[in-house]
Amino acid sequence: MASILMVVSAANSLTMRDGSEHPTGYWAEEVVVAHQTLRDAGHTVHIATPGGAKPTVDEVSLAAASAGGQDRADSFRAYLAGIDAELSAPLVLAGVDPAGYDAIVLPGGHGPMTDLYQDADLGKILVAANTAGTIIAPFCHGPADLLSATDGAGAFAFAGRRLTVFTNEEELNGGTGPNTPWFVEDVLKDKGAVVENAAAWSSHVVRDGNLISGQNPQSSKAVAQEVLKALAG
Repeated sequence: MASILMVVSAANSLTMRDGSEHPTGYWAEEVVVAHQTLRDAGHTVHIATPGGAKPTVDEVSLAAASAGGQDRADSFRAYLAGIDAELSAPLVLAGVDPAGYDAIVLPGGHGPMTDLYQDADLGKILVAANTAGTIIAPFCHGPADLLSATDGAGAFAFAGRRLTVFTNEEELNGGTGPNTPWFVEDVLKDKGAVVENAAAWSSHVVRDGNLISGQNPQSSKAVAQEVLKALAG
């Protein structure tokens, strides 16, 4: 079976456009659904964060309205409690050897907009993994992580690649709104990524070779399933 690295943000706040601090972290549905789907298929999933810090769940993602009902919110809480030992002692991102993994999964939440998008250790991992053809699977705000990956000349390693990401429309109408400090979709486009989004809040996955991306939390299951297909293929 495969070994999968799940890189999770260690941030617990995002500095907004007006300078205020917005509590954030990882989005529960994305970590839970991806982790559970991959683990239930028999694969090993290792969680890593910057500095090995325990990641913070965005409490908004555990509200019934955000989770898709109280039952789903409760199930997310229960699953996270079940993997609390893993979340409490994640791998230190700087010490990860990407050669030991068959896939790298990058869930979102707004946390990556604070730390992972500019994390040099993650950048090195992603460049090495991409060169090796390792599966790289970011979704929702997770594609912000790709921005950390630059070559020796500072060029974006994923320029020209097809992907999808949490859209500007979704950010403005269901994310952090017009006070958002920057829009991941816009920056990825500016860096040369070919962004292919679908209707807001619809499950949407784009695969470009070893790069498998998902648009939003609703895409979590589909991204994990596409990773399973790629591992089997």
